[in-house]
Amino acid sequence: MEKNGNHLEQTQQSEVEGYMCLALQEAEKAFQRGEVPIGAVVVRRGEVIAKAHNLRETNKSATAHAELLAIEEACRTAGGWRLTDTTLYVTVEPCPMCAGAILQSRIDRVVFGATDPKAGACGSLLNFLQDPRFNHQVVIEAGVLEEECTAIMKAFFRQLRSTNKNSLPNQ
Repeated sequence: MEKNGNHLEQTQQSEVEGYMCLALQEAEKAFQRGEVPIGAVVVRRGEVIAKAHNLRETNKSATAHAELLAIEEACRTAGGWRLTDTTLYVTVEPCPMCAGAILQSRIDRVVFGATDPKAGACGSLLNFLQDPRFNHQVVIEAGVLEEECTAIMKAFFRQLRSTNKNSLPNQ
């Protein structure tokens, strides 16, 4: 019996990692556009209902975070604002703005890769999603494909620093 339990856990973990890989693909799209490489995927009952990546620079909008764009698409797909029975997979821990949208949309679970000690609102800096004072709490799973999620962020900022350094006028 324990052997079957382990198999089920492994299957569920590979499923979780599979969805996080889709979020990483979205993050790569953001990277290619010169956007901070964060990707998000919303899944309901085993079906991907939305995918998005950061578009703040492209849209010239402070609210064009991957999570918000994915939530908006998921609401359109679902035909309403309540996203019960859904999981949001995101490559980086959501910020306070995104955590607020997660609560408001009634997402049940958030799975993220890399923590964000400067702006994370799912346990690092704050924990909006599990605060009992709100009318909704969210299950959080952190650290899924953390190395891969951290690596793409580091590569982006390394490239950005290199580009900015090379574009400075000679002194």
